[in-house]
Amino acid sequence: MDAREIIKVGMRAERTLTVTPERTVRHVIPTMPAVFGTPMMIMEMEMASAAAVSGHLQPGWVTVGTEVDIRHLRASAVGAVIRTTAKVIAVERRVIRYEVEAFDGARRIGEGRHARGLVNLESFNRRLGES
Repeated sequence: MDAREIIKVGMRAERTLTVTPERTVRHVIPTMPAVFGTPMMIMEMEMASAAAVSGHLQPGWVTVGTEVDIRHLRASAVGAVIRTTAKVIAVERRVIRYEVEAFDGARRIGEGRHARGLVNLESFNRRLGES
């Protein structure tokens, strides 16, 4: 499958979540502040990116994260409502590139770029020795 045939620049998606104690740095490292963790923000950005194109993929194909270049700009407390966005900015044969952002209300708390590789799940799992 060639992503250039099905994925278009400008495709987008967004996700919304409420920060819970499990999504804070303190949940992983008890001595750290109870704020929305950078890895959790990146995961939400990746999930929004995947969602932007998943409905256009042929059955058996998925995208997997391959690159992240993210800045976490501001802290968000438990209870904050976070919105992450992803927009396709470039499409190569097997790589899709995104601009991603995260917001706490109107405040931008994260921004950057992300890339996802287009893979056939069956072939991918076979290479890993899974069925």
